[in-house]
Amino acid sequence: MADYDVLVVGGGTGNNVAAAAADAGLETALVEKGKLGGTCLNRGCNPSKMLIQAATAANHVREAERFHLDATLSGVDFAAIVDEMDETLSGLADGMEDSYREKEHLTMYRDEAVFVEERTVEVGGERVSGEKVVVAAGSRPLVPPIDGLDEVDYLTSAEALYLRDQPESMVVLGGGYIAVELGYFFESLGTDVKIVEMMDSLVPREDEALSETFTEIASERHEVYTGHRATAVEDGGDGVTVHAETEDGDEIAVSGEELLVALGRRPNTDTLDVEAAGIETDDRGFVETNEYLETSAENVWAQGDIAGNQMFKHSGDYETKRVVENVVHDGQAAVDYTAIPHAIFTEPQMSGVGATEQDLREEGTEYVVGRQSLPDTPMGRAKKLDHGFVKVLAAPDGEILGCHMLGYEASTMIHEVVVAMRSAGGTVSDVTGVIHAHPTLNKAVQYAFEDVPL
Repeated sequence: MADYDVLVVGGGTGNNVAAAAADAGLETALVEKGKLGGTCLNRGCNPSKMLIQAATAANHVREAERFHLDATLSGVDFAAIVDEMDETLSGLADGMEDSYREKEHLTMYRDEAVFVEERTVEVGGERVSGEKVVVAAGSRPLVPPIDGLDEVDYLTSAEALYLRDQPESMVVLGGGYIAVELGYFFESLGTDVKIVEMMDSLVPREDEALSETFTEIASERHEVYTGHRATAVEDGGDGVTVHAETEDGDEIAVSGEELLVALGRRPNTDTLDVEAAGIETDDRGFVETNEYLETSAENVWAQGDIAGNQMFKHSGDYETKRVVENVVHDGQAAVDYTAIPHAIFTEPQMSGVGATEQDLREEGTEYVVGRQSLPDTPMGRAKKLDHGFVKVLAAPDGEILGCHMLGYEASTMIHEVVVAMRSAGGTVSDVTGVIHAHPTLNKAVQYAFEDVPL
């Protein structure tokens, strides 16, 4: 058996822990079967956002006449869009692996790991153990047991991102952020997209103002069937047919050349057999951790998607810093998930931080609301925006409880609110007291906070 000071299972955010441990002179093992960089670099954030940029560029051409410009989209080289993305990101992953193979004190195992006992995994027939272990093995697409699904060809996000042949039509099961981002990409480049979602709106975890508005916008682009649960899938001859029904029993049948299953993600704890290492999981299968990201097993930490605290790449990066401090430097750095933002990269974009209005109602928390329309701002008029708003939720004493945005570059605009919320105080006046450059779109943030009735 090979013994190490630090054993890291997972080459996504975990690769940074392994690098830090090796740089500190600790004998370190990094186990990863796939490409380094994990889901984000290879099957998630990076590839999807590169493809979405092509979709948005195509839409800008279509909308050029609004600015009295004569422009025509005469064709889409779909394969070239995907090839360029693949070549770029594969180069990054390969370069990362090359640099890690040359790093002192670091040994890479390029196979699947399975725990066999405390702080010990089996990799390719060899047992590897660590005095300290970091579990960062991520998640994978969730594929539920829908009748007939295992008898047809279907895509998850992992395969859909690398399609070279653009389908004429596609049925998307799910209405969360993965479903709507990929739906936006394929539709914008010419695929007829149909979305089936069991909840009453798309992106149902967002603030209700965002989810309701975006559902209306998406319904103008796609066939959208909200409130419909998929009950069966069958081969439709030249594609796939999805059968779905409402709570009242109304049934529909939706067909497409391709079927994309985008119903969320599940942690990889089952493939790792974490129970063999004494690592406890919750009822959804995520590793349970404390404020120091320690698990129930001694000298074992967990981070990223597999821990399920915040399933975002940026929260995984944040957790990496805490794990490095605690594992490599024997520290006691606690995590603080206050004001973790998120964004959805459709057009218009969506972003949010803090509580939603429905959260506050359910908690019985007293709150007030401020709001500003993006089209009704100087830059909104300049950009001829049709949609968009900033919504602020605050306590009566001015504490910022949440902020949610839908509109052009909402993913960027949210960050001044994040800074305010993570600073001492985190009040409405922390935003309204800032001098915003005119006529930037961020003036909408200022106006929304000024609209809060205090």
